[in-house]
Amino acid sequence: MNIYLVILNIAVLLLFTGILAYMQKKRISFSKQVFAALGIGIVFGFVLQWAYRANSAIVQQSAQWFDIIGTGYVKLLQMIVMPLVFISIVTSFTKLTISNNLGKIATLIIGLLLGTTAIAASIGIAAALGFQLETFQIHSGSAETARGQEIEQKYTQIQDQTFPQKIVELLPANPFLDLTGQRSASTIAVVIFAAFIGIAYLGVRRKQPEQAEMFKKIVDAIYAIIMRIVTLVLRLTPYGILAIMSRTIATSDLGAIVKLGKFVIASYVALIIMFIVHLIILAIAGLNPITYVKKALPVLSFAFTSRSSAGTLPLNIKAQTTALGVPEGIANFSGSFGLSIGQNGCAGIYPAMLAVMIAPTVGINPMSPSFILTLILIVTISSFGVASVGGGATFASILVLSTMNLPVALAGLLISVEPLIDMGRTALNVSGSMTAGVITSRAIGELDSSIYNGKIQKLEA
Repeated sequence: MNIYLVILNIAVLLLFTGILAYMQKKRISFSKQVFAALGIGIVFGFVLQWAYRANSAIVQQSAQWFDIIGTGYVKLLQMIVMPLVFISIVTSFTKLTISNNLGKIATLIIGLLLGTTAIAASIGIAAALGFQLETFQIHSGSAETARGQEIEQKYTQIQDQTFPQKIVELLPANPFLDLTGQRSASTIAVVIFAAFIGIAYLGVRRKQPEQAEMFKKIVDAIYAIIMRIVTLVLRLTPYGILAIMSRTIATSDLGAIVKLGKFVIASYVALIIMFIVHLIILAIAGLNPITYVKKALPVLSFAFTSRSSAGTLPLNIKAQTTALGVPEGIANFSGSFGLSIGQNGCAGIYPAMLAVMIAPTVGINPMSPSFILTLILIVTISSFGVASVGGGATFASILVLSTMNLPVALAGLLISVEPLIDMGRTALNVSGSMTAGVITSRAIGELDSSIYNGKIQKLEA
């Protein structure tokens, strides 16, 4: 009997994909397709939760089939991330307008990413203290214990490293290995490697312009091919969101979410406040924050559902250039840097909240000014090299907790609500990188205000 119900669930999902395909055929805007997929996925997920509340096996079996579309789509995005990061950074150097302001652009983007991370850490600390969050309030079941042991085993090498060793680990000893994404610091390593190639190009352009021109044409050709692949993959976005959201809602442990409601609420209060900070920064720069919200919402919605900053990179860059008026080179820089530097949600708010919650277990007063200032500094510095696909927040937390000599195993206590919180964290990460791109463009006078203030363009794939 179960198999027939699973087939029925798959058929319903395919019916919904047919509706999205019809919307795409009728050239309905990409934003509307995304929100339609998001809404349908949420409703369908809750229906599955309610219909099979007495037989979760059917939901789990159905979810595995949903993963062919949802997880399959995320894997395709991950497939193009490293090539896109690499070629985007190199292309930024080959563009004359970007090369002339390279130092200023890189400084502004990194400064904004790190600065907002410091603010995010402060907000995370305030939220944890304000809601009086402590780890002893969390029930530690078998799943939490297993997760804690997994963290200790998986990140033993990180815990044993000194802080300078952790910084050195970011450097690309083998760039070809990093292009495969096998290390947690692979993304920042690829960025560094690509930057070296770009700087080398600038030197060759001064001394051997003919060779530099040939290299530029090759890079432009590769970039065009990569972006075409991106376009092909992005056309699958509504289907991916539908499947991901349906699976996430259907398989969520609502009971655990209710029990840990205080932690979920505190996390989202901090995330929302930090998002408002992004809007305030835009307003201070003389830009309409409401316009930003409207134009960035489709991208942030995908980041929310996919829980992958790296997977959102193509949409991130596309939205910055076509909807927000950011030059292509700056969009490439901010989007790529934002994958592993200064992630406001995963590397800012979450590690700070966790450290405050864990500190009392080892006799540390989390309200101590010295503890708070040290934590903000370490969170900010540790935000370099955070993984941008799955586990980024955990990796950032391990860096912070181990540096502050706090027990890392306790990072597994929130495993039951991790997916729910991670959705908001990822959306905030992406917003931070987009904000950095927009503000940097505004600061150097290269933001196209007519595009930013213009009508909302269709974010077509």
